[in-house]
Amino acid sequence: VTLSDYRGKKNVLLVFFPLAFTGICHGELDEVRYHLPDYENDDTVTMAISVGPPPTHKIWATESGFTFPVLSDFWPHGAVAQAYGVFNDAAGFPNRGTFVVDRSGVIRFAEMNEPGEARNQTLWTEALAALKA
Repeated sequence: VTLSDYRGKKNVLLVFFPLAFTGICHGELDEVRYHLPDYENDDTVTMAISVGPPPTHKIWATESGFTFPVLSDFWPHGAVAQAYGVFNDAAGFPNRGTFVVDRSGVIRFAEMNEPGEARNQTLWTEALAALKA
């Protein structure tokens, strides 16, 4: 999956998380699952991404009931997170970065929290609503 797959077609809510099977990450992606109707529609797709291997993400997503893609930035290790400026070199995984990318490929919203700091997902809803205004 690449963002260019959606260019000209859909906005993208891109959610970087540090690691699968961890407390805050699980809680945040549970909230994404719960609020998915607020994020995802005919205009917008939601994707989560981290550095874990694909089989780990597949098992975690299945066990957790995540219906949105949980992508792997495994190899080259963290390359996508590095490109977005959210890779934590000291820890070897991404910080909590969130991006709203419009159909044209322009980043319209960006935030980054430290690994132990949960995000306020209300900001995401507001950022997505601003695309429709």
